[in-house]
Amino acid sequence: MIPAKRQTEIINLLLHRGIVTTVELASLLDVSSMTIRRDIRVLEEQGRVVAVSGGAQLAGRLFKEPSHLDKSELHTPEKGAIGELAARLLSPNMTVYLDAGTTVLEIAHHLVNRSDLTIVTNDFVTAAFIAKETHCELWHTGGMVERENQSCIGSAAAEMIRRFNFDLAFISTSSFDQRGVSTPSESKVAVKQAIADSSHRRVLVTDSSKYGMFSAFCALPLSRLTDVVSDSELPQSARDLIIQQGVQLHLTNSIETNALEVAR
Repeated sequence: MIPAKRQTEIINLLLHRGIVTTVELASLLDVSSMTIRRDIRVLEEQGRVVAVSGGAQLAGRLFKEPSHLDKSELHTPEKGAIGELAARLLSPNMTVYLDAGTTVLEIAHHLVNRSDLTIVTNDFVTAAFIAKETHCELWHTGGMVERENQSCIGSAAAEMIRRFNFDLAFISTSSFDQRGVSTPSESKVAVKQAIADSSHRRVLVTDSSKYGMFSAFCALPLSRLTDVVSDSELPQSARDLIIQQGVQLHLTNSIETNALEVAR
């Protein structure tokens, strides 16, 4: 069986089962596990599947981002550990961008009583917390208000972002894969690109559940990032991909022990 036909068969099996092991695929298609792993790698590069430990699953499409309230109830232990680890990347007197989202909000929670940072954000919840709990200089981008996510998006927000030179930007996402960060909202693309263009260090902060998801609009390729901060459940294929792009990977270790791991 030629590779293209075999890969089509893999997709068909995944459509019926959702997830299939490498051993099962090798048996069903009468090829070696090494051949199946090569096929999975090709399909993952195409954004059609996600390699998981011992097998593969279909990539998931995100049609609409969850609201701020919904996101605040998802993966809270992982987000807390990610926020703690990410906050350690901040040196004194930095100019910092905090993107919209509940994971970035966790970073803000570790800036209590700081007064040395200049912070810019498009997120109303993060801005309110920074204003109340820190003594940092604070700017909000303004722009078109997205009510469900309690943040600003669009060209006006992007123009405000481009006025700054950020030492470090924390970038959020609801979906990313081997092609990079994506979003279901075209109005968020300009914001993400303005952040990347205006920042010396560009740090994606995301829990592992977002990997293997994709949306309609590509916002940033992985190569535009300098760092990724995630949790220890990030699949090995994602870790390898990130490191191959020359991006520094920081992983939280055990949530229970709150230990930290940095993968280089």
